This record gives sequence, structure tokens and C-alpha cells, in this order.
Amino acid sequence: MNNQLIVSISREFASGGREIAKILAERLNIDYYDRNLLDAIAAERLGDAEKLRKFDEVPRIFLKRTVRGMTSSPEENVAQIQFDYMTKLADSGKPFVIVGRCADEVLSEYKGLVRIFVLADESSKVDRICESREVNRDEARGIMLRHDKSRRAYHNYYCTYRWGDSRGYDITVNSSRLGIRRTADLLEAYIRMRMIEK
Repeated sequence: MNNQLIVSISREFASGGREIAKILAERLNIDYYDRNLLDAIAAERLGDAEKLRKFDEVPRIFLKRTVRGMTSSPEENVAQIQFDYMTKLADSGKPFVIVGRCADEVLSEYKGLVRIFVLADESSKVDRICESREVNRDEARGIMLRHDKSRRAYHNYYCTYRWGDSRGYDITVNSSRLGIRRTADLLEAYIRMRMIEK
């Protein structure tokens, strides 16, 4: 579909990427997917989303067996289920915003895809984590590094471009410069300009 819009948002942990994605989905009046993608998959397949969640965006494990194209890795199976479901959504012509899940590469064939990467200054991210998790700055920094390491490993395993490499995105933005709302304003303007071009 020529008028389809898909917004893929990759993000550093605590950069505000998820909040920005929600704001954009609301302003553009389109569906929002994040971890709730697993709820949609589980509902369709009569499965348990909680069982899937423990393997969601988890880097692959090293010990696995592959037989006739099937893998023993639950992490890889959950990733593939999500990739297939995202592709099915995109094939339907439905517009949506999706956070993470390698959507920037999985959906790269779709002309209406806008790929965004949100980063932030370390001090801003640490402040956000301290506030939301009620931890000290050292603990917050450890949480941030752990999550970003996991996201990087997951993305780099499934994608051609490295996580955060600007060449893999249409726009990369530091949310510390303008704050969450004004960064969303900037990205909304960019997306609307892209929609006009189509």
C-alpha cells in the first residue's frame, strides 16, 4: 500500500524512546506496538504471552541445535514469531508504530517505513532511571549498561547494520537536547513531511 506508514523506533535504554513512540502513535492516530505485540500474537495463537515475554528481545544463547530449519533456542523462536507477525501487519497495509524488535531491518522492504533511533546523554538516562526505579546513580548506570548491552547483542545478531549506527536509520536524535515532548514534535514534523513526499 502506497500510503501506509510504519514508524520503527529503536532506542537506548532510558532515552525516552518508548514515551516518544507512544506520543507519535497517539498524534498520528495509529496503533502502537512494543511488548504488547506478544499479547496480540498470544491471543491469535491461543498462547500465553507471559511465557513468550521471558524470551522477548533476549540475545541468542550459544548452545542450541538446529534440525531441518527448526531451532532449539526459544529466544530465536520468539524473535522469529515476532518478525513474522510484524511482516503480517505490514502486509495488511495497516499503519503502526513499533518499538524495537529489529523492525528497522525486518520491515525495510516497505516504502512507508520511517526508521528512527533515539539516544540521550548518559546523565539524562541515569536521572530517568534513578527517578523511575528509585535507585542510586551507580545502580542506575549499571542497569542502563546492562540493558543497552542486551539490546545491542540482540539487534546485531539479527540485523545487517549495527545497533545505533546512523546509516541504518532515517533519523537519529538525542532526546536530551529538546526533551521528550519537543523531540516528539520534531519527529512528528519529520514523519509528516515524509508522508507528503509519498
